[in-house]
Amino acid sequence: MLHTDRRRFAGLFADVMAYYRQDVSDFTQSLFWTACENFDFEQVAKAFDRHAKDPEHGQFPPKVADLVRILQGTHTARAQLAWGKALEAMSRVGAYTDVVFDDPAIHAAIEDLGGWPKVCRTETKELSYLQHRFCESHKAYTGRSTFEYPRRLAGDRSPDYEYEKKGLKLPRPALIGDPDACKAVYQGGNVAGKTAIGFSSFAQLAAASVMRQIETTGEH
Repeated sequence: MLHTDRRRFAGLFADVMAYYRQDVSDFTQSLFWTACENFDFEQVAKAFDRHAKDPEHGQFPPKVADLVRILQGTHTARAQLAWGKALEAMSRVGAYTDVVFDDPAIHAAIEDLGGWPKVCRTETKELSYLQHRFCESHKAYTGRSTFEYPRRLAGDRSPDYEYEKKGLKLPRPALIGDPDACKAVYQGGNVAGKTAIGFSSFAQLAAASVMRQIETTGEH
């Protein structure tokens, strides 16, 4: 959740506790917020709803552990959906094209696995193992409030500076998922890998060029 969701969360939490006829203290609300802030507001609302409807646990007011148990399951489901999206792109887009997903955790997980071209060239017999590693990595990143990730996953092509030297535009990356979310992922990522680069004119020029291409995607 974003900081701006805190008031909405406070209202939701008060409604939940009112259902159980429980008072709400600042400490209790803060404890629940800390446990839930790495998830979307809609996911948290659904977690409270699932707890209330649980035949065994729902007769008692929710504890932080109850919400964490439910939301951790959400992390697993989200990781599986992310893997499905990545797997489809591996087949449809391939190793030679740059990609920008609408989920930064996908970028971070794929970089951990060796990068986009290497992942795309995984042999079929190794896909099950790759899926396991991807999902574990994805869950680890979505459990953090912040993390570094590459703004785009580079395909197996000539380096950016080769295009710049020749005065050519960089190849347009494929946007995987919601276009607006892809642009947000690109803007929030690092130029190269998980370590931000604060110099290198070629890298900066290349990044600006890619951003212009992303912003015009869908206009033609």
